[in-house]
Amino acid sequence: MNSNEKNIKFAEDFATKTDELQLASSLNMSRYIELLLAIACGMAVANIYFAQTLLDSIATEFIINPSTIGIVITITQICYALGLLLLVPLGDLLNQRHVIIGQMLMLVVALVVVGIAPTSVVFFIGIAVVGLLATVTQTLVAYASTLAVPAERGRVVGFITSGVVIGILLARSFAGIMSDLGGWRSVYLSSAVLILILIALLNKELPDTVYKRPSLSYPSLLHSVLMLFVQERILLIRGILALLIFTIFSTFWTSLVLPLSSPPYSFSHTVIGAFGLVGIFGALAAARAGRLADRGLGQLTTVIALVLLIASWFFIYFINYSILVLVIGIILLDLAVQAVHVTNQSLIFTIRPEARSRLTAAYMVFYSIGSATGSIISTNLYANYGWKGVCLFGVSVSALAFVFWMSSYRLAKETMQK
Repeated sequence: MNSNEKNIKFAEDFATKTDELQLASSLNMSRYIELLLAIACGMAVANIYFAQTLLDSIATEFIINPSTIGIVITITQICYALGLLLLVPLGDLLNQRHVIIGQMLMLVVALVVVGIAPTSVVFFIGIAVVGLLATVTQTLVAYASTLAVPAERGRVVGFITSGVVIGILLARSFAGIMSDLGGWRSVYLSSAVLILILIALLNKELPDTVYKRPSLSYPSLLHSVLMLFVQERILLIRGILALLIFTIFSTFWTSLVLPLSSPPYSFSHTVIGAFGLVGIFGALAAARAGRLADRGLGQLTTVIALVLLIASWFFIYFINYSILVLVIGIILLDLAVQAVHVTNQSLIFTIRPEARSRLTAAYMVFYSIGSATGSIISTNLYANYGWKGVCLFGVSVSALAFVFWMSSYRLAKETMQK
């Protein structure tokens, strides 16, 4: 890089930091806006998890073989991953507020299409678009990190992320209750109505921030997402850690229904869905991990969380002996996973302020791979090796995450000091 290029690079970096400081000083992000963003995240992401509770009803409605109806989940997750790469980066190119409102309006339309779908073809098209557009969740997280003052960014990201987790955990309960009251279609139609109301609130309350944007074409923007994996080592380290912890998270929550629906418990789907309420306590506690990251304690938080993650499986293993012990394991697992997740996002948002949407997209690709891996592996493990096999896999991956983190700690520390 010659001296002229260095000067240009310095000027761009200075302008970016100046814009950020001016934005931080001119905005006072109220707790109401934080709450609104957290609710929006939870409601948007819940739409891709409703189907897990409704598969039987959907299969009956459209006369689909029960052995193949699971493709609904696969389609939704694939389209969600595509949305992370194709839509979330737009937050760095366009006005984030406009992107959020526009994407949520299109999500409402897609939900209505799913809710009134006359044929399975229309249903599958609609559910694919829902998966694609539900990625507005990650644009909301990046937007919140932009609005937050630097000293509060970790706390804000932690709070908004807790909304995402609560939305995922409550999706099954909401779907079960609404399905019992008005059939599976009512789940998607009622979600469309609620999101439409939320759009009106967001449109009224969200500040329309204007600051410098990179002058990139859309193809160049997508290429820059891929380059982040090469340029930012901390993104790669934290991304691999996310892949491992969400493999664990998905392994547990996907397979949990199997032992709980079998003797000695034989719980109904409504009761099983209520276990998601237990996970909320862990998710809310993990929101404080962002505060620790703000204080420079992100590395320590990660180590403690990974130790708790390993310990959680020793409680989860005794599922057939005590529900109370299982509940303790669930709280520990959700607390650990979300604490690492919040810390990950808090740290990566500090490295490239002008590329937060792209960083979010790149990071969440690891999340998607981990979630898909856990979903696929868990049911096969349970079918062949029972709950013991699931727990052995879970504690093994947890230990692998701990070993990976410890081996990469020095590299991460060096990266953060640069």
